[in-house]
Amino acid sequence: MSNTDNETKQFDCSRGCTVERADSGELECNYRQGCCKLEVYNWLSGVNQEQYKDFFEVRFKNTRKGIYVNASGQTIKTGDLVIVEAATGHDLGIVTLEGPVVARQMICKKVDPASCEFKKIYRKAKPFDIEKWQEAIAREHNTMIRSRQIAAELNLEMKIGDVEFQGDCTKAIFYYIADGRVDFRQLIKVFAEEFRIRIEMKQIGARQEAGLIGGLGVCGRELCCSNYISSFRSITTSAARCQDLSLNPQKLAGQCGKLKCCLNYETAAYMDAQSRIPKVSNPLEFQDGLAYLMKVDVLREVMYFSYDQNSFANLFPLDASEVKQVMRMNRNGEKPESLKSEPVPSSPEFVSAVGDDSITRFDESKKRRKGGRRNNNRKPGKKKNVNG
Repeated sequence: MSNTDNETKQFDCSRGCTVERADSGELECNYRQGCCKLEVYNWLSGVNQEQYKDFFEVRFKNTRKGIYVNASGQTIKTGDLVIVEAATGHDLGIVTLEGPVVARQMICKKVDPASCEFKKIYRKAKPFDIEKWQEAIAREHNTMIRSRQIAAELNLEMKIGDVEFQGDCTKAIFYYIADGRVDFRQLIKVFAEEFRIRIEMKQIGARQEAGLIGGLGVCGRELCCSNYISSFRSITTSAARCQDLSLNPQKLAGQCGKLKCCLNYETAAYMDAQSRIPKVSNPLEFQDGLAYLMKVDVLREVMYFSYDQNSFANLFPLDASEVKQVMRMNRNGEKPESLKSEPVPSSPEFVSAVGDDSITRFDESKKRRKGGRRNNNRKPGKKKNVNG
């Protein structure tokens, strides 16, 4: 691709497409799957199912998308720009899913195709529709900046996070965040006079805002809220406590300022492992003294004890099942011989992909010269015995 093509092509990551002007002057928009937020891989591609042949997933800006039924009579496929039904007027979106996988999406979103009234796909978008759509998109950023200024002038405790214009440029959705109830009747009146467009206010949470904006997490991957999470569950510090994580707000908080969604990923595994670990409130009694619990490896289900309550120097590991057995013996008045005789469990060792080779195996080895320098240090009169 030439430099000229790179300059004319624009990447719209909020809608998952590229926009460029063709040589004929016509505006072309092409679907770019990798840019889409909440992208779903069509693992049933090529599979035909007559029941769901007219259902399509249509994507709009950022995480907004929906299931639409094809009422146009035209052949529609993934990547097509289509004109769809809206509450007022019509909207323009990109078809991102087709076929049986759309039925799986309906099940995930708890949509019953028998009782739900789906909005319609009117037709494929024409060049005139795409031109008007791009004009509406060009107004979004300036509208968002100006709307924030107006909200500040009216002393409203709210933050406008994003603005989305409808494809026919007749309505705009203002996504806002607020801790409490906001009376924005005056705000809507000012917006209507300022922007000359129908206004829809939609309240979102901090996590939903992070999904709209997108970004990379500390793990180096795309934010989960913009990658695949569509329903947000409540997250508490108990999820961090059961995983023995440090309760440091700076480390536990994500880019949205709330607790990270990934704290819930391994919580179930930790809770399952903790259910098999006994609660030790008193030291274990052995014939050679008392053993105090010092730390617990939850996932390996190993508990470490020490005869010195104030020292981590000499720790003796015991499996959770063995600790239960010792506690049962102590309740019956019995004492095991000693904790020191217990075998230390072997810890897993790291093995590289190429084996146990040294990382310096490709370096040139420094060979010692057997000639000159060693011979020069010999005492005079002493000859080398060639025959050994």
